Amino acid sequence: MLTWAVIFLIIAIVAGLFGFRGVEGTAIQIAKVLFFIFLIIFVVLLIMHYVNGTPAPIPTAIP
Repeated sequence: MLTWAVIFLIIAIVAGLFGFRGVEGTAIQIAKVLFFIFLIIFVVLLIMHYVNGTPAPIPTAIP
C-alpha cells in the first residue's frame, strides 16, 4: 500500500511539472489517503504486537 502511495505521489509530481493541475490534485489526494491508511494499519499492528507479545500475522499474496 505504501508503494501505491509513492507511485501516486510520483504521478502527481510529474503531472505538476507538465501543468496538468486536475491530475496532479487527484493523484496527490489519493497518495495522501493511501499513506494515512498505511500509517493506521502500521500503528494498529504495532499495538497488537506489544499487547499480545507475539508478532501479528503478515498477510501473504494469493498466487
